Amino acid sequence: MFSQLHVWSLYLLQESGTVGWDVRSLFAQMGWPAKTVVGILFLMSAYSIGVMIDRLLAYNAARKQSRLFAPAVAGALREGKLDEAVKIADRYKKSHLAKVVVAGLQEFQAHQISSEIPGEEIDASRRALERAEAIVHAELKRGVSGLATIGSTAPFVGLFGTVVGIINAFKGISTEKSTGLGAVAGGISEALVTTAIGLLVAIPAVWMFNYFTNRIEAFDVEMGNSSSELIDYFLKRSQRGARK
Repeated sequence: MFSQLHVWSLYLLQESGTVGWDVRSLFAQMGWPAKTVVGILFLMSAYSIGVMIDRLLAYNAARKQSRLFAPAVAGALREGKLDEAVKIADRYKKSHLAKVVVAGLQEFQAHQISSEIPGEEIDASRRALERAEAIVHAELKRGVSGLATIGSTAPFVGLFGTVVGIINAFKGISTEKSTGLGAVAGGISEALVTTAIGLLVAIPAVWMFNYFTNRIEAFDVEMGNSSSELIDYFLKRSQRGARK
């Protein structure tokens, strides 16, 4: 059947006078099921494009601000200026590293000031860092799972339009009592168009989902390394304080 569809599509290209191949005429010739499928695919495409733009802007801003934040906060910590490090983190609100580091710094400071739970600054700071990492990871991943859903379902939505188009083609044959090209042209055009649109929506969504997943994994590694280095810094600071 699908080999016959390819043959009929070649005939349709040759018989452009019978079936209009500009977008308006082709859409006008579609039945309401095919139009519904195209509308759904259009909404899916608009959503995926919106997520792509939003995530690209967010990831680029996080990367740029983190490159500025890391050396600045490292210098403040070397000098033992925790308050200055917190102020620096507050200036880089889009940095994933700053969001994690500031949580650990604030928790460490709070336990140093309070004497209610002495000796637990490190454990409390570690838990604060883990919570911050989980929150930032969820923020970075926002909308990305939708791309995976669109990438996996858009071809099937287009395939539904293909099935509807083939059904209409056979209805045309039954109605006109003819097996000529004119009886099946409309249905075959619906089938080809909906399939093509489904693939056009799915392929970029899958590509960008894989790209964003790799970037999120890189961000997770950076946050994990920063948390580990900050815990080491707290341990050394606590040991120096104990010696005094």
